[in-house]
Parts: sequence; structure tokens; C-alpha cells
Amino acid sequence: MNRYCFDTPEKLRSLLCELVSWDSRTLTEGERFFSWKLQNKLSELDYFVKNPEQVTLHDAGIGRQVVHALYKHPKATDTIVLISHFDTVHTDEYGALEPLAFYPEELTKKLLEDKDALTDVARADLESGNYLFGRGTMDMKMGLALHMQLLERASIEKWPINLLLCTVPDEEVNSAGMRAAVKELVRLQEEEGHNFKLFLNGEPSFSQGPADTKEYIYSGTIGKIMPSALFYGKETHVGEPLKGITADYMASFLTQAMEWNPLFQETDRGESTPLPVTLLQKDLKFQYSTQTPQRAAALYNVFMFKRTAAEVMDLFEQVANEAMTRCNEAYQAVCARESADMIGHIRVLRFEELLDYANKKLGTGEVARLKQEVLLQEDWDDREQSIRIVDTLMIECQELGPAVVLFYAPPYYPAVNTSDDPLVMESIEFLQERAQVFDLTLDQVHYFNGICDLSYVHYKDEANHWKAYARNTPVYGATYDIPFEDMRKLTAPVLNVGPFGKDAHQKSERVHVDSAFKEIPVLLEQLVKKLAGMQQLPKSR
Repeated sequence: MNRYCFDTPEKLRSLLCELVSWDSRTLTEGERFFSWKLQNKLSELDYFVKNPEQVTLHDAGIGRQVVHALYKHPKATDTIVLISHFDTVHTDEYGALEPLAFYPEELTKKLLEDKDALTDVARADLESGNYLFGRGTMDMKMGLALHMQLLERASIEKWPINLLLCTVPDEEVNSAGMRAAVKELVRLQEEEGHNFKLFLNGEPSFSQGPADTKEYIYSGTIGKIMPSALFYGKETHVGEPLKGITADYMASFLTQAMEWNPLFQETDRGESTPLPVTLLQKDLKFQYSTQTPQRAAALYNVFMFKRTAAEVMDLFEQVANEAMTRCNEAYQAVCARESADMIGHIRVLRFEELLDYANKKLGTGEVARLKQEVLLQEDWDDREQSIRIVDTLMIECQELGPAVVLFYAPPYYPAVNTSDDPLVMESIEFLQERAQVFDLTLDQVHYFNGICDLSYVHYKDEANHWKAYARNTPVYGATYDIPFEDMRKLTAPVLNVGPFGKDAHQKSERVHVDSAFKEIPVLLEQLVKKLAGMQQLPKSR
């Protein structure tokens, strides 16, 4: 007789606490070991005891693994892919409570002893008893737990559809896990005949404000890209300031032009992208001296709905040219006032232009060697290596200065939206109708604004605009790449249905217990059964 491990709210809560207790902060040893622990946990289920080959691990780089667990009905070809990530952000903000960050029951009790450390809203939620606190409870191990429950029920009850649990590392930094998973998903589609019907993610439902307790269904996900700049000025001694021009002075004009610039904001279906902001700005001096900073870098965050990487780069170049025109005019006025000669007019060029110039001047072999020297610096992440590659090439091509070199730094999340897909429309209507049993209102949001791994499926780019990203990302093809061509092959629509929670990435991260353990489990089960033909769809309005 088949036994259920996760079939009650109490067992599901216990599963969540166990998953959370497996510390899997991004780029830690815990993240590397999580996949093995999960494989062992899944292998305890009756279906996988009989079919151990259906739980597999797939390399995602630096010792990390994507976990696949496939329930395969003998007569089904339609497959729903259940997507989640198991890494979490770090826990420094917990302070003295950090040892309890991965133990939700203990942390929630301990917080009751020090409620003043929480905001008024978080304190009220704590005192209500309706929330479970802890790192990963909301973002997003509850989503993984829900998918494990679905997998178990489908395998025991023999639902006439295939379910592929796909949980990945490194969503929080570079989405290396999901980018690695794409290749295996394409293989399953092409070699094993899976007809992917839906990519169903379990990211949580985010509140839209402190007093918002609505729950949401997402039919797409927002895009994110990071246009960046290397500022190359002219060094001098601080006692002779006008014999040079500081990179910081140049950077100030572009940063002011980029921060909150409405040119980068998009609106679609009544939703708008957040305004761009600066994620990093610094000069590249390694130590203090009275030499002025000659080189600086800035990384800017831009969200997207419809725009491509090529279109964002065009807009970024336009803004950079306007900013440097203002910088040149201000610099010229200072030189005129002080009777000093200008070092030169600041030019704006893209990384692909700098690379082409450097290849012609130095030779492709020397350029490759210079890039490799940077890539061997393992203490530098993809963003720092991108900056340093541009910097290294500009040092060898100083005659181009003063200049601003525009480039992209990882990561890049393309926007995806399938709101108009008939299956998605019918599924959302179905869920909204069934949610009424719980006196629950589920509102549709067209773009999940938390950034998620759905960006790497259902990719549409007939004009190959992604090539502008590849050409202008210094580490592309070396330490970072995106499987654009394979992503185009994964054409099934996307949907995100997850539990309600609050304060992701904060000390007060928490998940709503009724949503997580009682409501969403029922709704997800009914949705999958409906997609398997086991429940009737409502007629579309």
C-alpha cells in the first residue's frame, strides 16, 4: 500500500522546516550539498523507490546541481514542468538571531520575545500566529515543498500527465542553475518526446504594499538588464588638477542622467517597470594616493517588459552621449575660467567598438591573453571581471581617452509574458473561481516583479537582438552565457502560482501559514488535475 509523506498541512509544514534547515545560501557549501540531500529525500517516495533513475542531478557549475524528479505516466506525453530554486540570500541582517534563521519554528517563537525589533506590520503578523518566519520560508522553499507534494500525489494516484520537478541553485545571483537546466529540458523534449504543456513556477505572491493582503497569480515575469560604463579620464597630481580630468567627474554626469530616468520605464497592460537606479559606482584605484582617479565604473539596473537588449543599449548610448555633452560643456567652461587647456572632448563608445579597435592595434592573440589574465582572478565575480576587462583594454588604448565605454554586466533576465495564451487565461479563470471556496481573491499580475527563472523559457526574439548583448558583455562566452537558441525551443506558456508571504530578503521574511499549507496546495492540485483532463475547465468569458 502506498504511503503519503506530505499529504496533510502538518506534514507539509514539517517538510518546509526540513528544507529550510538545509542552509543553502548562494555560493556556499550548503548550496552545493542541498541537491544531494533533496535527491535522497525524493528517493524515499514510493514512486522513486521503484523508479530511482527518474531522480537525476545535472551540473550547474562549481559543484552545484540542478535536481530533476520525473513522474511519468505510461500513456502521457504532456508534461508540466514545476520550476523552483533552492538557494537563498544570506542572513547577516538577523544579527544575534542568525543561528535560528534556518529553523522557522524556533525563530518564530524567539521573535515573540523581542517583538520590538520588527516593524509594526511584521509585529502584528507575528502576534497573529498566521505567519512562519525564517530565511527561505517565503523565497522560495515553500514553492519547492508544494511541488514535492504535487509530485507525490500524482505518482500515488496515477494522474494521467507527466510532472517534472526542476529545482535549481543560484537564482539569487546569476541564475546559473536555470540556464544550465535549459539544455536538459530541450533534451527531454527532443529525445524523450515530452510535450511541455506549461512551465509552472512556485515563487511567492508578493504584497503590493504594507497593508496589502491580496494574493496574486503571475502570467509573466519582468526582465532585468545591467547597462554599465567604464569612465577613462586623465590622471594628474591633486596639486595640478586641471592637467587631468577625473573619472568620478565624468561618472557623475551619466549617473545623474540614469537615476530614475523615465526614458527607461515601460508600461504594459496597466503595469509599469520600476525606474532605473545605480547598483554600483566606484573608482578603480586599489589604494589611496594623491594621484587623481583616472578610471571609474558604474552599473545601472534597468527593468524591461518589451524592450530587447539591443534597444536598451541604443537608449543607453543616447543618454550617455547627452550626458557627456553636458560634461564636456561644463569641463570646457571650467578650463576657460581657469585659462587651462582641455585634455580633450570625452567620447562615447560601445565595448564592441573598443574590442574591435584593440584587436586591430594589439592583435587578437594579445587581446585574448589580456582577457584571460582577468578571468584567472577567481576572487572577482562576473561583474568585476567585466569591469576589469574593459579597464585593461582601455589602458592599452589610452589614445581613445577621455572616453566612456558602454557595456553590459551580468546577469540578464529577458522579460516573458503569456497573458494572452488560451491555456493561461483559462487556468487563471479556473483558479480564481476555485479560490472563492476559501473566500480568497486571486488577482492577475502580468509581470512578476521579483525577477525569476521563468525568464529562461518561452523566449521570443526573431530578429536576434540578443546578439547585441553577446557583443557588448565582456565575459560572454567565457564565464557567462545564456542559451538563447535553446530557450526559443521551450515554447510552452508560463504561470506562477505560489504562497502568500512578506518581506523577502529581510529579517522579517515570512510565509502565511493558511496560504502555504491549506489554500495553495488545494488550488495547485486542482489546477494540475484540470490540465490533465481530470477536471472541467470553465468556459472563457
